[in-house]
Amino acid sequence: MFEALSSKLNGVFDRLRRRGALSADDVAEALREVRVALLEADVALPVARDLIAKVRERAVGQEVIRSVSPAQQVVKIVHDALVEALGGGAADDGRRGLDLNAPAPVPILMVGLQGSGKTTTSGKIALRLRNRERKKVLLASLDVQRPAAQLQLQQLAHQVQVTSLPIVAGQSPLQIADRAMDVARRELYDVVILDTAGRLAIDEALMEEVAAVKAATRPHETLLVVDAMTGQDAVNTARAFQDKVGVSGIVMTRIDGDARGGAALSMRAVTGAPIKLLGAGEKLDALEDFHPDRIAGRILGMGDIVSLVERAAETIDRDEAEKLAAKMSKGQWTLEDYAKQLQQIGKMGSLSGILGMLPGIGKMKAQIENANLDTAILKRQAAIISSMTPKERRTPDIIKASRKKRIAAGSGTSVQEVNKLLKQFDDMSAMMKRMNKLGQKGLMRGGLGALIPGAGGRRPF
Repeated sequence: MFEALSSKLNGVFDRLRRRGALSADDVAEALREVRVALLEADVALPVARDLIAKVRERAVGQEVIRSVSPAQQVVKIVHDALVEALGGGAADDGRRGLDLNAPAPVPILMVGLQGSGKTTTSGKIALRLRNRERKKVLLASLDVQRPAAQLQLQQLAHQVQVTSLPIVAGQSPLQIADRAMDVARRELYDVVILDTAGRLAIDEALMEEVAAVKAATRPHETLLVVDAMTGQDAVNTARAFQDKVGVSGIVMTRIDGDARGGAALSMRAVTGAPIKLLGAGEKLDALEDFHPDRIAGRILGMGDIVSLVERAAETIDRDEAEKLAAKMSKGQWTLEDYAKQLQQIGKMGSLSGILGMLPGIGKMKAQIENANLDTAILKRQAAIISSMTPKERRTPDIIKASRKKRIAAGSGTSVQEVNKLLKQFDDMSAMMKRMNKLGQKGLMRGGLGALIPGAGGRRPF
């Protein structure tokens, strides 16, 4: 979502870093470029103006001009200002994340316009609460506007293995909400997620309906779901809901698209409500916590290693990973093990998304796009390995021309792709053998040159 903004800001800071010392004019010029980048990213004008004012106030002082690393100081000041604009730092009031600190059943009211991803987000939150919090969740659709809305939520509930409120034809949203709360109290549910109806645009009927349901159920959380792709329209929607109904938090969906990111930067300042969750894809587990400091780090090309580690911990089978590591260390790695490793990586999402969390990777954006990194590559490689016989997976050296043709035909790929996979496997196997031969002390002495001949230093053999 922040790729264009990140690219422009990093261009500004790269030019600053090339200068040994900064003058007040250098800082002023950089801030003008930052302001333009923010406005082009669809940041609301008052928010951009306020952010630049904060940065200018802190950046024009002598502690920056005379700093050992003035450019880094400016980057840090911009980072801190971005964190504050996103609702973190000194402005963080501790309301991040879903607040379930209330007597059960805890009502969560989902509101928003039609098409924002409200129903899917309700299912994602239900899955998250069931898996992470071990909560007993009841999903209830109050949407009597769309004919298939209640059936859609019922199917989502089945997919995430939670209960959905039985559909009773002819009931009003208020009656459905009352019945949901009654069932939740009698059957000892921990959380009730109430998915309200949306409209194509904000109108009085929508607001009155949502306000009536909120008054009847007294939700502990009222979450507004907005589509990040709509830019400033998302900010206007959030402002209207906050003014007329009141929301406790915001969920931004489709952040994996090509939205310019200005809505996220504007949302907290314009509405006063914190962004709590981010929808990062169509899959039901593609829901992330919103961390202002981590998002600011991504924007400025600092990466987000913490989120990457958290995602790995959630998706990777630890026992399987330990078995693979043990085999690799003993030099007993096969193509079957390689296929298992591809499956583990695939669970973490797209490769470009994973790489986007690494520090400094923004400068390699063009190369990454040209490399066409995607989970489709992992699937093709898995298909190639699946087309091999058990003997070929254990001893790939026997795979010659005729076998390659058969494997390519069976996997729907080309002989060139089969060759590329085998070459990658050979290179990784050779590196594993070198690591095993050198041991920990040898690696520390030789560094990269010890592992990769020609990378510097003496060759290990």
